[in-house]
Formats: sequence, structure tokens, C-alpha cells
Amino acid sequence: MDKIRHSLSLKLGFIVILLAIVVFVASLGVMFVQSRYMLRKEATERVTSLLDNTVLRVSSYMNAVETATNSNGWMAQEFLNPDSLLTFSHRLVLLNSHVNGCSITTEPDVFPGLGPFSAYSIREGDSIITVKEAAYDYYNQIWYKKPKNQASPCWTDPYNDYNDKSLYSKDIIASYCKPLYLENGRFVGVISSDLSFRRLKEAIAVKLPYPNTYFALINSEGQFIIHPDSTKEMNKTLFEDLDVETQPDLIALGHEVTTGSKGHMRVSLYGTPCLVCYQPVPETSWCLALVIPDSEILQTYYRLAYILVPLIVLGLIIILLISRKIVAQSIEPLNQLLQQSQIIASGNYKEQIPHTKRQDAVGKLQNSFATMQESLDRHVNDIKSANEETKRSNEELVKATKLAEDADRQKTLFIQDVTHQIRTPLNIIMGFAQVLRKSEGEIPRDEVKKIVEMMEHNSMLLSRMLLMLYDSSDEAASEELQMHRDEMVSCNEVVRESISYTRERFPEINVKLESDVPDTYRIRTNGLYLMRTLRELLYNAAKYSDGALVLVKVQETQKTIRYIVEDHGPGMSESYYDLMFEPFTKVNELSEGLGLGLPLSKRHSQNLGGDLTLDTSYHDGCRFILELPKQ
Repeated sequence: MDKIRHSLSLKLGFIVILLAIVVFVASLGVMFVQSRYMLRKEATERVTSLLDNTVLRVSSYMNAVETATNSNGWMAQEFLNPDSLLTFSHRLVLLNSHVNGCSITTEPDVFPGLGPFSAYSIREGDSIITVKEAAYDYYNQIWYKKPKNQASPCWTDPYNDYNDKSLYSKDIIASYCKPLYLENGRFVGVISSDLSFRRLKEAIAVKLPYPNTYFALINSEGQFIIHPDSTKEMNKTLFEDLDVETQPDLIALGHEVTTGSKGHMRVSLYGTPCLVCYQPVPETSWCLALVIPDSEILQTYYRLAYILVPLIVLGLIIILLISRKIVAQSIEPLNQLLQQSQIIASGNYKEQIPHTKRQDAVGKLQNSFATMQESLDRHVNDIKSANEETKRSNEELVKATKLAEDADRQKTLFIQDVTHQIRTPLNIIMGFAQVLRKSEGEIPRDEVKKIVEMMEHNSMLLSRMLLMLYDSSDEAASEELQMHRDEMVSCNEVVRESISYTRERFPEINVKLESDVPDTYRIRTNGLYLMRTLRELLYNAAKYSDGALVLVKVQETQKTIRYIVEDHGPGMSESYYDLMFEPFTKVNELSEGLGLGLPLSKRHSQNLGGDLTLDTSYHDGCRFILELPKQ
């Protein structure tokens, strides 16, 4: 003790080690508490994200069943006969892997003489069996009564489909049911598609983050629908064998789950602390829960403690030995470093500490400190540069994200528009085809001729839209360009062919050609692209013309051939000038067409080495100028 009392180096060494112990203990305490908190938080975020994805996957399965049922439901209403219902039921199961079975059941008086009728298809292995079900009490089944009473589509709670009079599913199923009505509003039956919970259980059996983690699907009464212990499925509830006094956490969890809440809770399951994340399944009264034992979340935490404690003890011993030696060597010459330290203490951080040629500990300390300051300055500058670069990258990412969102929105609108544009003429063709088939010999020849002309017109519209979709592909455009790039094309003949094509579709429109070049004059270009462009320009001109005249002019300049197409119509507003060559853009969103005509014409003209422009000085309608190089 006397030696320690009189030895400043030893005294400082012990002071350093005592301070180190205090700092280490406090730091480690904070670190362990924070680590425990961070591990729990990370685990909660991780499993919550996994739960969100799983609920989305379950919803996608259910949405697939709903979509398949809705798309076949309208056909069942349209073609309400026994053979068609058997066909629709079989096809729905065949084309939709998520559907385990489908029944189309009608009211007893829908098919006079047949009585109650139910077409039922079920998936058994790789086969699909379709039958007319034997007579049993369909009308009191939940999948029939619920949509009939609600007069709207709905999902049923899971149930056992067993019956001894017909086919039945061996799995627990839930059904998406849609009531069927005639055009006069009469209720005629129900189409019901079954979702097998065995297949759904396989779908959510994803790779889980912890070994003993599992999913459980629970209904509004707390009954287990899906559980790793199959004996509990449809047999046990979350509330069975609970003690209100000792297990209030499970009571609270059961209330959250059965009321459709979303969140997470720490509870004790069978004596094991667990984290339970739960979330309701959209459009149902079910709740999907993910259970993770607490010990698995903190497994890394415990392993870290086993490693750090020995390292801390060893580190303290090393600190004690090194600090005594360093203090002993540093006490005498410390004054030499005081002046330099005061510079920093005064707040002058920019002034660099000079290097020294001294080779002792203080000299090395000074040189190390100076080097550290220089390195710190470089790193600060690097960090500033990195922050600026990160900021620029984030701004670019925001722009890219917005462009991606705009592209996705535009794609969705385009798909909807294509579907509408194709469905309308297709429905017309199909409708007239049914009229001709059902009324053969009863319709006057003039009426038949009008119907055929209408079907031909709508067939042309379909063909034109499909050709535009094909032309909109860059690959297709490149292939066509390579195939016909070296043709010698007559300047006037290609216009006459385009005018003839337009007159066939708009016989009431007068299309006139005025050419300044002889019929023998030819240019080297792609005749197919040129004809498609001229046809589209003439089609638009005839479509929006006032019916008086569409004029096509062929003019020769020093280096180009110029095709001018002008009409007398409503023209185009100035606000549309910048958008007319953008794909999928239309002046009137309710008008027919895909908004590809002018953009494709623009691209064709550019691929041919020329350009397509609108003459904004022309105000009696629209005047488009297609200019191509002579060779």
C-alpha cells in the first residue's frame, strides 16, 4: 500500500483501471439493454414484414378465386342451361389452380322437369371430376344461404364439406359464393368456388426466420383453422383451458385476434415467453398470427454475453499493465505537449499540430495526434462528399421512382383501354353472330347485309388495333425494317393504294390526290412502313373530317419527298400539340382507339430517315406533313 501511495504511476494506473471498470460496466449495461431492445425491435419488424407478405399471399390466393368466380359467373347467367353449367364448373377448376372445387346450383324451378340442379367439379390429384350432384338439401347449406340472403358475393367461414349423397372435399374449405341473377333481377342460383385450407397451409409454409416459429390462422370465434398441430384445427379454440387470473395476457391476445385488430404482443404460451404478431385477412373474419419464442429472438444476445464477459476481464487486466507503464513514461515530458494541447483547448481546431522529430513516447504521441488530425480532416471532407453524392443519388432515386410509378399507372390504364377497345367490337361481332345463328332465314337480306357490314367493320377495328400493338414493339419494328429496307417504291402508287384502303372503310368521304411528281418517280425506302403511315394519317383525316374532302399532296423538294394530308374538320387544340405523339394519349379518353396511331406514324417516319410534323399554321382542320429523304 505504501508503494502505491508514493508511486504516482501506480496510483494513476489504479485510478485508470477503476475508472475503466466503472465505464466498462456502465457501457456494457447500456449496450446489453440497448441490444436487447434492438433485437426485439428488429425481430418485431422482421416478422411483421413477413406477416404482411404472407397475408398478401393469402389475399392473392383469395383474389384469384374471386376473380375466377366473377369471370365465370356472368357466363353462367348468360348461358343458363345444364350442359353449360357443367362446362363452366369444370373449366373454372381446370384453369385455376387455387380453386379446389366449384359448384353452380340453381333454384328448383329454373329447369322445369329437372328439379333441383347442381353442377359440381372437384380436383382430386391431377384429375378434375365433374358431376350433376345427387339431390340433397343444398338450399340450407351456408354457401347457398349466405349469398342469397345478402344478395351479394361473400366468403364463408371454413367448414367440412362432407355429405354421403354426392362428391365432397376431403379438406376443410372456405367458399367464395356469388348469387346469380337474370336480366330481370330474378334470383336463379349460386356459383361457389372452394379454397382448400390444406393448399393454403402449404402456401404460407414459407421459410421462417427462427426454427420454432409457426403460423396460425384463427376465425372470429377464436377457433384454430390452421395450426402446426393438426389435432387443434377446427377442434380447439384460443380460449380453451385459460385461467383468467393467471393468463390475462392470452385473454387480451384472444380479444385482439377475434376483433380483427392488427399488432403484436408478448405473451406466455404454455409457460414459454413468445412474441405474437397478428393481422386480419382482408374481406374475411379470419386473423393470421405468427408466433416466435422469446428465447430464439435473444439467442444472439446470450451468445454475445458469453463471448464479451471473458474479453472484458482480459481487457481490464491488459489495461492495468499497459497503463502503469505508459503513465510512468509520460508524466515527465507531458509539459512539452501542453502548449500544443492548449491550442486545441482554445477551440482552434483548424490549426494543425506540427510533427516532431522526437522518438520518445511523447514525440510519437504528438506525431500520431498530428497524423490523426490530418486523417480526420480528410475523412470529414470525404464524408461531406459522400453525403452530397448520397443526396444526389436519393434525388435521382425519387425521380426514378416517380417515373416507375407513372409507367405502372400508364400501363394499367393502357391495359384497361385495350380491354375496353377490343371487347366492344368483339361483343358486337359475337352478338350479331348469335343473331344470325338463331334467326337463320328469318332476317331480310338487306338487314343481313347491314349486319355483315357491321361485323366486317368491327373485325377491321380489331385487326387495326392488333396491328398497332404489333407495331408498338421495338423488336417487331426492327424486324420489319430489316426485311423491306431496300425497296424501290413509287411515290404516287403507294398513295393510291392508301387512298383505296381508306375509301373501302369510309366510302362517304371524298379523298383526292394532287401530285407534283410523275408516276414513274421512285424512292428507296420501306414500302410497308410508308404505307402504314399514310393509311393511319388518311384514317384519322377521314374519321375527323366534316365529310367534304380529304386532300393528299405529293411534293418534291431539293432533298426530300413531302406527303401532305389535310382535312376539313374540328382540328386539334393547342394544348394537345405537345402530347399528340406520346404513346397511349388521346384527345378524348372516351373515343375509340388506343392512342397509338400518331405515335407509331411518327416512329415509322423517323425509322425511314424522315419526320412527321403538324402544320400549326393550318386552321381549317388538321394538316400533317410526312417528309422522307429521296434516297
